[in-house]
Amino acid sequence: MALALVIKVLVNAVALWVCTLLISGIQLGGSDKGTRIATLIVVALIFGLVNAVIKPIVKTVGCAFYVLTLGLIGLVVNALLFLLVGWISGQVGLPFEVAGFGPAFWGAIVVSIVGFVLHLVIPDSLDRE
Repeated sequence: MALALVIKVLVNAVALWVCTLLISGIQLGGSDKGTRIATLIVVALIFGLVNAVIKPIVKTVGCAFYVLTLGLIGLVVNALLFLLVGWISGQVGLPFEVAGFGPAFWGAIVVSIVGFVLHLVIPDSLDRE
């Protein structure tokens, strides 16, 4: 259980790092490599908490919108949650910035794709909940 949690956080951290490389509106600050790695890990923890706590509530409340839009509202919800992660990170003093809805939208897509690919590579025995 603990190993699976660590792997999920590391996968999210790598996915967030890829976002900072590919998307101009997502910035990772920090003066040295250690600070940037620590920031990515803490932001990945925030990302996981937001997705574990807030996302199910939003999906439950907005169930009708998911049905009406054939699930496309999920892209908007994921972007808003990504934007929320950037805001929370700024509030706790982390040098991680999401510059608006557009970068959050693309960031959420990149995190999903990178996470999916990394979970394909990681053996199932290490990635169980």
